[in-house]
Amino acid sequence: MSKEFKGRVLNAGNLKGEALVSHAGLNTLATFQKSALKNAKEIIGSDQNNPDIYGKVITGKILCLPTTIGSTTGGMVLQTVCSMGINPSAMLFSNEIDSLAASGVILAKIWEKSPMIAIDKLGEEFLQTVKSGDTIEIKEDGTVIIED
Repeated sequence: MSKEFKGRVLNAGNLKGEALVSHAGLNTLATFQKSALKNAKEIIGSDQNNPDIYGKVITGKILCLPTTIGSTTGGMVLQTVCSMGINPSAMLFSNEIDSLAASGVILAKIWEKSPMIAIDKLGEEFLQTVKSGDTIEIKEDGTVIIED
């Protein structure tokens, strides 16, 4: 049985893909920096303090998380990985997106024409329900369906 959630749309789109879940806040700099600096073809989670995503491929995944954390470079790091085309395909936040991540997502859409979807305010139940490897369908109106 699938489970449906509705959030606030920051960058709309329709997508079906694989979830990668972080139950801790995502430090964008620590997670994405190594792959970006190496001009890698994909992002491998490099934040040793986040065991949910450390060492896992993030590129092309639907990243499900509570929020982002870290320094003021967070938005720039997101915009950079989008410009490189190695970004997650979507970022789904259980909480409200923080201003730094929001700036990166919006700038990536405007400057890089990035199709990365971003939806926030999906609620704690969303993050308690979704598991890494689940198939998720995202609709333009902010509906997120976790499929069985």
